[in-house]
Amino acid sequence: MIQIDVKKAENGDIIGFHVCGHAGFSEIGTDVVCAGVSALIINCINSVEKFSDTRFDLIQKDGNMEFTCKPPLDDRAVVLLQSLFFGVQEIQKKYGNEYVTLQ
Repeated sequence: MIQIDVKKAENGDIIGFHVCGHAGFSEIGTDVVCAGVSALIINCINSVEKFSDTRFDLIQKDGNMEFTCKPPLDDRAVVLLQSLFFGVQEIQKKYGNEYVTLQ
């Protein structure tokens, strides 16, 4: 299962995420759940970098990824993060909690 932990600031604003695991929906190379979540995550990171002024830390190790925005987040970064989590929630609704969880 892919597990995505939402990182929030003390005021409740979303500032990033930690993601780990594999969906296990189908064989490696044909797993649409894994491919969909991966595409959303990579697109979010790339879009924050290209379309916002928000700086961030990105750590990738052993199949885990941690993305943390540094304050202050501009409005574009906030919308991009919200869009990521909306997309993941839609995948979760369609395929189920046994393949992807968002906490």
